[in-house]
Amino acid sequence: MLTPGRLSLARKRKGLTKKGFAEALGVTPHTVLRYESGEISPPVETLERIARILNFPVAFFCAPDVDEIVSDAASFRSLTSMTAKDRDAALAAGTLAYLFSDWVDQNFTLPEVSLVDLKNENPEIAARSLRQEWGLGEQPIKNMVHLLEAKGVRVFSLAENTRTVDAFSVWRGVRPFVFLNTMKTAEHSRFDAAHELGHLVLHRHGGPSGRRAEDEANRFASSFLMPAADVIARVPRVHTLNQIIEAKKRWAVSVMALIYRLHTLNIVSDWQYRMFCIQASDHGYRTSEPFGVPKEQSVVWHKVLTALWNERITKKEIAERLSVPTSEIENLLFGLAGLIPNDNDRIKSSGLRLVSGSSREGR
Repeated sequence: MLTPGRLSLARKRKGLTKKGFAEALGVTPHTVLRYESGEISPPVETLERIARILNFPVAFFCAPDVDEIVSDAASFRSLTSMTAKDRDAALAAGTLAYLFSDWVDQNFTLPEVSLVDLKNENPEIAARSLRQEWGLGEQPIKNMVHLLEAKGVRVFSLAENTRTVDAFSVWRGVRPFVFLNTMKTAEHSRFDAAHELGHLVLHRHGGPSGRRAEDEANRFASSFLMPAADVIARVPRVHTLNQIIEAKKRWAVSVMALIYRLHTLNIVSDWQYRMFCIQASDHGYRTSEPFGVPKEQSVVWHKVLTALWNERITKKEIAERLSVPTSEIENLLFGLAGLIPNDNDRIKSSGLRLVSGSSREGR
């Protein structure tokens, strides 16, 4: 028996409209609408064709309803270049991450949530407050993903077909989730992670939306990654773009992000800001970085996958337990699923090992 919500989820994950899916399936759009509304259920042979077209196991469509992410609940990093199709595909990826997260919770102990509600705070003050709460001082943050995970945030990567979506975040009950497009530069992704952290602590219980919310999250991220006192002490004055390129190494941020931060701290003038932005653009620093840093990956998912492989549980078996394609697991876990083989050799075990939350805070 088809679960209507799962059909809609798989279609969106594939990036298909109802009309496009109907054409591929050889039925009318109205028939697809009736399938997804639960008015009718497709015959077995049609369900098998649906599974082939959408590249999901038949079992996926017959499993219980899923806790689907709705667009209003998610804070997206990018608003201007994102199409509805890209948004829906990203949200569908997030919903599949819920399935994996729930399965992991049944077998592992992961870090507890340690975020504070900073609604109505000035973003710069909120960033300083959170740094103080977490004992980070004024020092650069070595790894944003590790820091978020140590504080109980579930961090997942986004797949290739959602490349126009930089990042998004969402609260699911008391658990925060962040999704990062790791196809961007590592510096860009670090800023995205800090930006989404801003949404999580500033906008959990509502508040500004749209461009104002994005601006607040940007200001939070800039202050969180580049504390004012540290920047002023290290870069009291700037005369050339090369100084900025050299200075950015300390905070592992993009050239553009540091130019912006120097301007907000009045270290560079309006005229200098415009000049440095033009120079940086001419050098291609909006899409690439000089002295790039390594891409950040998840330490939590690395530990989980290592423990699973120690129990001889393959990524294929994980996918089968969740009734999803193996590729979806790989896409969500920063490619770390490649650590465990996709073979059919399984050894029965009495249970999974528990993974305790890491006390490392990414610094």
